[in-house]
Amino acid sequence: MALHELSPKAYRLVEAARSTNLTERFFGRYARVGLRGVLADTNRVATWDRVPGKAALGGYAWQQGDFRTKRWIPQGITTSSDAYGPDPTAGTVGGRHLVLVSWYARNLWGFFFGSRISVMDCTEETHAPYRHVLLVNPRRFLGINWLTTIRVHAGGMVWYGQYLYVASGQRGIRVFRLDDLVRVRNRLRTKTYRYVLPQFTSYDADHDEAVGKMMYSFMSLDRSGDEDHLIAGEYGRKGGSHRLMRFPLDRETELLRRDDRGWAVPAELYDRQVERMQGATLVNGTWVITASNGKGNPGDLWVGRPGDYVRHAGVLPTGPEDITYWPQRGQLWTLSEWPRQRWVYAIDAEKWARPPAPDDGPDPHDS
Repeated sequence: MALHELSPKAYRLVEAARSTNLTERFFGRYARVGLRGVLADTNRVATWDRVPGKAALGGYAWQQGDFRTKRWIPQGITTSSDAYGPDPTAGTVGGRHLVLVSWYARNLWGFFFGSRISVMDCTEETHAPYRHVLLVNPRRFLGINWLTTIRVHAGGMVWYGQYLYVASGQRGIRVFRLDDLVRVRNRLRTKTYRYVLPQFTSYDADHDEAVGKMMYSFMSLDRSGDEDHLIAGEYGRKGGSHRLMRFPLDRETELLRRDDRGWAVPAELYDRQVERMQGATLVNGTWVITASNGKGNPGDLWVGRPGDYVRHAGVLPTGPEDITYWPQRGQLWTLSEWPRQRWVYAIDAEKWARPPAPDDGPDPHDS
């Protein structure tokens, strides 16, 4: 697989103006409860289950309504380990191991209906209580305050400190502050959801005229170096661009690091990577990528470095999506999207995230 070089400086994320007054007006009507408030009021339970695929250790099957629904489709994943770091004593919220999963919905005509996250408590292996939270954006129109749904694919997420980054396709990235989780009284205004998370800010995707638009399809977090990075990647079929980028994060503000123009510019960019990428993350300098092969077909795991990957074909359940590294457990965590074949599951990182040796022959899993 050839490595194609593009200049990272051709791409940037530009923070949009924040609606501070409107947001504060919103919080004047609703009380913040944060993650702890949602964890104290979970109303669904995922149960541990066998997961098909040679690389899958097992995982959680959603409660039946979520396991079967065709309206809502799970996409992104991030954990409390992403949020609070790889130290053995870190990576929890009040001693609880949390997983956040993003979903998107479409209506009968194929238009986006909304986006939500699931807050899952995965401390116990046998079961994981969870609750859905609707993503919203406060608006004011004709003197009336409105809550509009966030209508993005939400193909990937990164939980970094107090912030949740959500991939928003060609628009860029949406950012939410988890302390801003609120409990609403009138659920008719929030499509029956008891808890909502309002948008804090957003980063608009921009690029030079000489290059094509970047599709922010999925994301993950890399904490392995002296500087933390947000990884952003692009889904594409044969002939697409399939780009991977790494954006530096500011550990103090917990937002993207900006240059003197106020832009967030990737530190690295790789073009023409794996086709049909659904998620990508780094494990001690080694890239691990999930790739789909269509409904009903097992997914692939690609491992290595840009330009030098090994393909483990068909070792994942059908419909693999976003992926994240959980160092305290020595595992990768990912998920699958198709109804009735829908799990949040673990992969042994030591076994499956090993870099290929220079003299490796053909991968025995490759087809």
